[in-house]
Amino acid sequence: MSVYDASAPLDRVLGGKSAGALNKAFGITTVGEFTRHYPRRYVARGELTDMNTLVDGDAVTILAEVVSVTTRPMQQRRGTIVEVVISDGVAKLSLTFFNQRWREGMFRPGRRGLFAGEVSSYRGKRQLAHPTFEFFPEDVEEDPDRIAMFAGAFIPVYPATASVSSLQIARAMSVVLDTLGDIPEPLPAFVIADHDLMDHRAALLAIHRPVSEEEIEAARLRLKFEEAFLLQTVLAQRRAEIAHLPARARVEHDGPLIREFEARLPFTLTPGQLAVGEDIARDLAGDHPMHRLLQGDVGSGKTLVALRAMLSVVDSGGQAALLAPTEVLAAQHFRSIKNLLGEMAEGGMLGGHDQGTQVALVTGSMKVAQRRKDLLKIISGDAGIVVGTHALLTDTVQFRDLGLVVVDEQHRFGVEQRAALSAKAVDGTRPHVLVMTATPIPRTVAMTVFGDLDISTLEGLPEGRAGVTTHVVSMKEKPAHVDRAWERVREEVAAGHRAFIVCPRIGDDGTDEDLLEADLEAVDDESTKSPLASVLETAEYLASGPLAGLRIGILHGRMSSDEKDAAMGAFASVDADPGIDVLVSTTVIEVGVDVPMATVMVVLDADRFGISQLHQLRGRVGRGNLPGLCLLMTNAPVGSPARKRLNAVASTTDGFELARLDLEQRREGDVLGASQSGHRTSLKLLQVVSDIGIIELARTAATTLVEINPTLSEYPHLIAALADFVAEDQAEFMEKA
Repeated sequence: MSVYDASAPLDRVLGGKSAGALNKAFGITTVGEFTRHYPRRYVARGELTDMNTLVDGDAVTILAEVVSVTTRPMQQRRGTIVEVVISDGVAKLSLTFFNQRWREGMFRPGRRGLFAGEVSSYRGKRQLAHPTFEFFPEDVEEDPDRIAMFAGAFIPVYPATASVSSLQIARAMSVVLDTLGDIPEPLPAFVIADHDLMDHRAALLAIHRPVSEEEIEAARLRLKFEEAFLLQTVLAQRRAEIAHLPARARVEHDGPLIREFEARLPFTLTPGQLAVGEDIARDLAGDHPMHRLLQGDVGSGKTLVALRAMLSVVDSGGQAALLAPTEVLAAQHFRSIKNLLGEMAEGGMLGGHDQGTQVALVTGSMKVAQRRKDLLKIISGDAGIVVGTHALLTDTVQFRDLGLVVVDEQHRFGVEQRAALSAKAVDGTRPHVLVMTATPIPRTVAMTVFGDLDISTLEGLPEGRAGVTTHVVSMKEKPAHVDRAWERVREEVAAGHRAFIVCPRIGDDGTDEDLLEADLEAVDDESTKSPLASVLETAEYLASGPLAGLRIGILHGRMSSDEKDAAMGAFASVDADPGIDVLVSTTVIEVGVDVPMATVMVVLDADRFGISQLHQLRGRVGRGNLPGLCLLMTNAPVGSPARKRLNAVASTTDGFELARLDLEQRREGDVLGASQSGHRTSLKLLQVVSDIGIIELARTAATTLVEINPTLSEYPHLIAALADFVAEDQAEFMEKA
């Protein structure tokens, strides 16, 4: 018997035509990838599909019985139409074949089979045009391949496309399964025994050719556990590697800079900030690099915690770098840190404080003269705190003693980028690393996507925050509420406050490229029918219409760095001349932007944004002691999934609860980042939201194994499976850690 080779090209088994179709439809190129294309459901052999559940546009595979077949000439042109009526015993559906009269004899009333295609409607009747189909064998004399496909009690229905049906996948899978041979077992024997799991070969056969519901469940459990175990083993190895890397201890967490800074703060640190600060201080004092994730709800004070950690490192004689994903956010952090430090940000300069340091900013669009000046501050060590974008990763940026890397919005940076910054440390040591996320992470996701990090959760909000009230404004159903929304904006501006208007598009030319700054949730077809609001068109409309007379500015990602700084400065400062009352922006202001005078936000086409993103956006208002108001404008109808998302955002300001709801509503690929990256996720069956029990068991088993055998030298099949697991996903979701 041959040995199964997961890396074998699929065309070697199926031939070029079938393999090419699967590659085009699903990106599948190897035997292993194809066998992991698991059924999404099963059709019980004796049960007909309920046709009342079919929806136009769906690619479906249904089990039904032929009722009748007729052939008639086409009315508008030459040729014939073969129409087959199939039924589930209650509802009916037509199969139509154009100019294929020879098919008439294939459909005998009473025959049962599977019919696959895209549901559409013609003259009020639902139909499948030119579907693929397979009849159940009526006796053993029929095609043996069909007998093999339908021999079991359960018929698999695979994720399919309009070009490759579930039936075609099933036929191809049958060919591949017949060539499996001996399959190497990736899981250690003690893991299989401890958790009473099926072996790998039995699980593959059972999930594709099940004979009972119990067999399906056992196969799914085994394959889910395998996915969780492979992921947790990679994370356990990474934790072990980090634990053995050298780092310089930064023990002056109560040094003169920290003491002076805290003495100057106009408020008291929250218990949560103090507790997380102790976690970080303890890590910084170690001789192995800290690798910690700091998460907290919107406005919980993560940046302040990170700044205390940076000052602690500067107190110890080192430097700290804060890496931000955009120039707007980097500039905001730079301004915020300088404002918090005051004269302490001018250490060694005329008028600077004795207990101080300098703060440098490095971005890609800086003017050459300023860039040279800041680079000199960094390499000399005069700048203890350095804020920047990807520009910090270039070879021209050299540190005297980089002790701490703080990564904001960590999901926008990959492992290689963080490693490039970490490599700038001296003496062969590694800097401590603190990554921050503004999106609260449920424990299930933290254990999978961030499993190699120590996690600190910042609880509570600083005192004095007035909070935000959120309302959904229906533009179609209650246009008077739209008028009232603009009146509220005028009232806030008249009181000396500021207003954000958020749009999903920039609006230069109306093309899809304008969507680049919004993480749009294109999940509801009712929200995609009308043009989306754009910054440029909205600013013009407001200036000549409902907000005429107010000072209106714009902000978006295509503006130059100087233009962005000027817009934010005019919006944030009371004394700016000319100032901006209303800032019309894309989601470039989603995180990090801190304007205490901003009290109202209007989000246009709010149904096109995800729950977590809306929560982040509204966190830009109500940040001071003034109450905030967020108005979510939408054309989505009542009862639609989009409106349910918006109602959820309006119902609570608990970011952790919203994150849980967000994960429940989104596809698994979205959770792991696959839909944004275009890569397939290696997690085919495991659901990080609901399979917490499996994940916990796999994490314990993987940690135990890596502690016993860090190199996994006794498990060559596991090593091969890990390489395949990570390579298939391009390490995309792993880079989030």
